[in-house]
Amino acid sequence: MNDRPASQAPRPHKPVPFSPADFENYAGGIDPARVSEAAHLAARALVHGGRESNDPDVTKRLVKLADKQGLEAIAELWAASPARSLPGALWRLYALRAATLQDPEGISVFFRAGQQRAQAANAVAGVAEPPGAEEITVMANAILSGAFDGDFDMALDRSAAFCRVVALGQATIATEREAAHGEHASALTKKAHQLVRTAEDLEGAAKSWRNGELD
Repeated sequence: MNDRPASQAPRPHKPVPFSPADFENYAGGIDPARVSEAAHLAARALVHGGRESNDPDVTKRLVKLADKQGLEAIAELWAASPARSLPGALWRLYALRAATLQDPEGISVFFRAGQQRAQAANAVAGVAEPPGAEEITVMANAILSGAFDGDFDMALDRSAAFCRVVALGQATIATEREAAHGEHASALTKKAHQLVRTAEDLEGAAKSWRNGELD
């Protein structure tokens, strides 16, 4: 688990629950300069160390980092990082996995609602059919695992595609419920917009990685 420098490792925290849209607004850090330096060092250690290990057990431990440390601990280190940076991209991958595993059934409902209208993104996301709670859970773990044992840019692109399908599903359901449940529909539409922005950030990070510019 401790594949980052010991001096940069966050202290263990009790895991705290996050809703699927909470991670976008999570504040992290006190001293911006120190947090930024620690965030980049830890992100490099995690990504490059994990990718160089070729050890499935190491990959599993990295995927479950938030389960052990708590998403709050990761947020303290990475949430304030620029979206299109290595720590910012990692934060989004971990936060999306945590949000998905917290409510796989609910996320699967949104995914099914969006997949027919976002067929290209659906194909990139790579969720098994039919996309129920179990398939969504497997996909969330596989995407984050791919960041350490596959192509990092592909993991970012898959996560972005997943966000786009879920966002489209949220927007679709919001439209259907607007007349009877206006307030809920409005909140769902806002979450959809947040996920689209997250998808754009992940796509930008993937492009930067391919260009050797993601740090």
